[in-house]
Amino acid sequence: MNYAAIKPCDIANGPGVRVSLFVSGCTHHCPGCFQPETWDFAYGQPFTVGTLDRILELLAPDYIHGLTLLGGEPFEPANRAVLADVVRAVRARYPQKDVWAFSGYTFEQLRAGRPGPAETAAALLEQLDVLVDGPFIEAQKDLGLRFRGSANQRLIDIPATLRAGRVVLWDDGR
Repeated sequence: MNYAAIKPCDIANGPGVRVSLFVSGCTHHCPGCFQPETWDFAYGQPFTVGTLDRILELLAPDYIHGLTLLGGEPFEPANRAVLADVVRAVRARYPQKDVWAFSGYTFEQLRAGRPGPAETAAALLEQLDVLVDGPFIEAQKDLGLRFRGSANQRLIDIPATLRAGRVVLWDDGR
């Protein structure tokens, strides 16, 4: 897996100050995408053990709320296994920090195995706190939305969703 960037102090892609990992590779090619260079799976740098160590170091300060995975597309089959390992490492070292991911796939598509095997999507999905799902739709773009770009996208509370057996939207009490 390649990655495009690591933002050590991101305040746009989840609550609080976060570390954000932008992965490479996306087959959605949404018109109006803010990072079309990340569509290319070969873009950026190879993700290595050193990259994981850097992310873990960046997450160490108490003021860092958590990790966000975006891209590109974290749920492309080529990215899932590495990201599942990343999240497991983050959970082991920092159980108090949350993990968010953005995907152009819907929760329902990922659970149904689109794209690729449902088991590999579940290995990543089930470790998340919040999934921002759905493709960016330029006609539904709304700069007033919190933590998403278009009105079709949902902020899904994954643990609550898995417990309830239905989609439960994330609510931070605001």
